Amino acid sequence: MSYGSALALQVAIHGRLSSELAVPVLDAMPAGTAPETYVLIGPEEVRDASDASGPGAEHRLVVSVVSRAAGFAAAKSVAAAISDSLTDAALVTERGRVAGLWFHHARASRLDNGALRRVDLTFRVRLEDL
Repeated sequence: MSYGSALALQVAIHGRLSSELAVPVLDAMPAGTAPETYVLIGPEEVRDASDASGPGAEHRLVVSVVSRAAGFAAAKSVAAAISDSLTDAALVTERGRVAGLWFHHARASRLDNGALRRVDLTFRVRLEDL
């Protein structure tokens, strides 16, 4: 197993989403006043997925949409765009190779006494560490 490709995967996902979405894509909570709607990359869980071809890892990566917009429409619209952009995407990473990227599950919830909407999308990614 290798965790060595984790940062390369994050960079590739950030680049892909930043180029395709009209909202900010971040890897940490924004300081100060947050945008009305934004995307957060992370957290992730990684397990060994090495096989006869070499070292590898399966990443369960969460990409979240957070929105102050009323109702879930804005958050779900961005979440759908993320799912469309990443599912089966042929991402190129600086280290390793993405052998597969699949949507796993999603969860929509209200936070902060209903002031925020959040959609957490979990993707399963198989990385080969070449």
